[in-house]
Amino acid sequence: MNERFRIRAKRNDRIAKWVITLGGMLVIFSVVFILLLITNTTLPLFQKPSADIFAKFLLPKEPTQEVLAIGVDEYLETGFFLDREGVFNFFENQQGLATDQHSSSPPAENAELASVESVGRLQYSLLWDDGTLTLEQVNFRPFFDEENNNRRSIVHSVTRKAVFPSSNEDLPIMSMGRVSSEGRLTRVDHLSAERLMVTQTVISETLLGDQEEEHFSEVLELPGQDAIKALALNNQGTELYAGTEAGYLLRWSLSEAGGAKLLDHIQAFTDGREITALTLVFGDYSLAVGDTQGQVSTWFPVRTEKNSARKILKRIHTLSKHDTAVIDIQPSLRNKSVLSLGGDGFLHLDHMTSERHLLDLGNHVPLFQYAFSTRGDGLIALTEESRAIIWKLDNPHPEVSWKTLFGKVWYEGYDEPAYVWQSSSANDDFEPKLSLTPLIFGTLKGTFYAMVFAVPLALFGAIYTSQFCRPRLREIIKPTVEIMAAIPTVIIGFLAALWLAPLIEESLGAVFLSIVFVPVGLMLAIIIWQFIRRNDPLKKLERGYEFLAIAPVLVLSIAIATTLGPMAEDLLFAGDLKQWLFEEAGTRYDPRNCIVIAFAMGFAVIPIIFTIAEDSLSNVPPALKAASLACGASRWQTVWRVILPSASPGIFAGTMIGFGRAVGETMIVLMATGNTAIMDLSIFNGMRPLSSNIAVEIPEAPHGGTLYRTLFLSAVILFLMTFVVNTVAEVIRQRLRKKYGRF
Repeated sequence: MNERFRIRAKRNDRIAKWVITLGGMLVIFSVVFILLLITNTTLPLFQKPSADIFAKFLLPKEPTQEVLAIGVDEYLETGFFLDREGVFNFFENQQGLATDQHSSSPPAENAELASVESVGRLQYSLLWDDGTLTLEQVNFRPFFDEENNNRRSIVHSVTRKAVFPSSNEDLPIMSMGRVSSEGRLTRVDHLSAERLMVTQTVISETLLGDQEEEHFSEVLELPGQDAIKALALNNQGTELYAGTEAGYLLRWSLSEAGGAKLLDHIQAFTDGREITALTLVFGDYSLAVGDTQGQVSTWFPVRTEKNSARKILKRIHTLSKHDTAVIDIQPSLRNKSVLSLGGDGFLHLDHMTSERHLLDLGNHVPLFQYAFSTRGDGLIALTEESRAIIWKLDNPHPEVSWKTLFGKVWYEGYDEPAYVWQSSSANDDFEPKLSLTPLIFGTLKGTFYAMVFAVPLALFGAIYTSQFCRPRLREIIKPTVEIMAAIPTVIIGFLAALWLAPLIEESLGAVFLSIVFVPVGLMLAIIIWQFIRRNDPLKKLERGYEFLAIAPVLVLSIAIATTLGPMAEDLLFAGDLKQWLFEEAGTRYDPRNCIVIAFAMGFAVIPIIFTIAEDSLSNVPPALKAASLACGASRWQTVWRVILPSASPGIFAGTMIGFGRAVGETMIVLMATGNTAIMDLSIFNGMRPLSSNIAVEIPEAPHGGTLYRTLFLSAVILFLMTFVVNTVAEVIRQRLRKKYGRF
C-alpha cells in the first residue's frame, strides 16, 4: 500500500474520530442542557416561602386612641387604623407618618364603636354603642399629579355601603352585616350566650317601578346551655355558622327570606374542646375552625349518601397547630390560604388545599391586630406596644405540594378525595386542581392501547417480510412501510378525528364483531388450506405469496362483521350498544376514545417497530438458518427457535423505541381524543396525556405562574419516563446480545 495513502487514511480516521466524538458529546450536552433548563423552571414550585420585614415603626396615634382594626393597601405604601370614635387614620409606610383622616359619620351624636368586624376586601362592619350597624368600604386610588411632574400618590376615601338600624334594645355582644349582590341586607346579632337574632331586609321592585322593602326577623336559640363562642357569615349573607363552648358546629341557611333553616348541628371534636375562632375561606365554601388546643382545621359540606341532596359539614383538612388557643383567623383574598393568630401572639400562614404550613410570623412582643393586603403578598400587624410591622410575602405557589401533584386531594364540592386536573375556571375563587397523576395515567393508557395494536402487526409483518416473503416483494413492502413514517402526525390526527372516530361510532357493533371474525376467519382459512394445498397450482402461493390467499379472507371477515354488526346490535343490545354500555356496564362511550387512538397512534408507531425488527431479523447470519433447516427443522420452527432469539435484542430495541415514540406523541392524541383528564381503563373513554396537556395549556399559562411551572414539571416527568424506558431497554438489549450473540 502506498505510504502516503496510508498516512492520509490514518489522518482522516483520526479526524473522523474526533468529529464523531465531538458530535456525540454535543448531543449529550444538548440533552442534559435541555433537562437542566426545564428543571430550573420547575424548581421554584417547591421553593420555601419567605417573609421580609418591609417596614417597622410606632403607630402615629394619640395615647387615648384605641385601635380596633388595621389595614394596608395592595401596594404596601400606605396603611390605616380604625379607632374607637370611628375615624380611619391613614399613614405612610416608610416612616409611619400620619397623612389624613376620614371619619365614619356616627349614627347618633357622641356614639362610639363597640366592635369591628373585617369583611372581604377592605370592608368593615361597625357596631355602634346605640345598636346601629354600618358597613364601611376603604378605598385606595393611585393618583398622578400633573402639576408636580406626574408624581404618584394614593388618595384615600371611606364609603358607607349600608346602614342596619338597631333591632334590639340591648347592645348585642357582636353583630355582623352583609349586603348581597341582589341588594338584600342581612344582619346577625349575638344577643346572649345561646341566642342569635337574624334580621333581613329584602328590596324588591314593583311593576310600576317603585321599590318596596320587606323586613324579616327571627331569633335563633341553641338547644341546652351551650354558649356560642364564634360566628361566621358568608359575604352574601345566606349562610351562618356558629361554634360553641362544647365543641359543636352549627350551620343555618338564610337564603329563604323570613326563615332560617338549621342544616347542621354536629359535634366537631370528640373531646368536646371549645371552638374559639371561625372564618370562611376565600370563596365562602370552606369554613376554617380554630379551637382551644391551637388546632386549625377546615370543613365543608359533603353528601352523606351517593346521589343524595343532603350535605353535612365534615372536617377535610387539618392545618398547623399553635402552642396556645387560636383567637382569630383571617382568609387570604387571593387564594385558599388562611392566617391564624394564637394566644401567644404568633401568626401561622397555611394553605388549605395543599395543607402546607407556609410561614411562622411574630415578634418579641405579641401581636394582637393583623390584616392581609388585598393582593395577599403583604401583611400588617400591630404589637401591644403600638408598633406596626409590615411584611412583604414571597409565596408564589402555596397550592403546590407533593400531595396535590401526585396524591388524592379532597377538593371543595367533591364527596371524596380524587385525582383531578382542572387548571382554570370562570371564578376568581377557583381552587386549582393540578394533579399530574391522571395525566401520567392517560399517557400510559394511550401508549398501551397503541402498542397492543401496533406491536403484533409490526412484528408479524417484519417476520413475514424478512423470512417468508419473496425478495422482489420485500423490496416493495419495506420501503412502502417506511414511507408511512413520513406522514405528518397532524394529518393522522386530523383523519382520526374527522373520519375514523365518526366511522367507529356509527359501526361500533361491527368493530367488535371484526375482533372476533378476523381471527376466526384466519384460523378456518388455515385449516382449509391444509387440505387444498396439495394441488400443484396452489403450492406456488406457499413460497412468498401467502398474503394473496390471506387478503380475501380478511376482506370477507370484515365484510361479514360489517353486515352482521347492526343485526347483532338490534338483537343483543336493543339497537343501541352505547346506551347499553352506559346503563348495564356503567361506561360512558366517548366518540373520541382509545379505540381511535389505538388505530391512529398505532399507525404512526408501526413503521418504526417494523423497520428495526425487520433489519434485525434480516441480519441474522444465514449460517444459523441453514444449520437449523439442515437439522430437519421447518421454516417456522427455524424462525421461532433460531431467528427470533438471535434477533431479539434488535426487536426489543425497536419495540422500546416505538414505545417512546408513543409516549411523546402530541398531535394525534391532541386531535383524536377528548382530552379528558380521567383515570379509567375503559377503552371507550378518552384521556389526556402529558404531551397534549402541555400543548393545550401552555399558550394560556401566565409566565412564571403555578400552571406554567407545573407544565414544565410535566415535561420533566415525560423526559424522565422516556429516559428510564430507554435505559431499561438498553440494559435488557445488552443482556440479550450477550446471551444470544452479537448479531
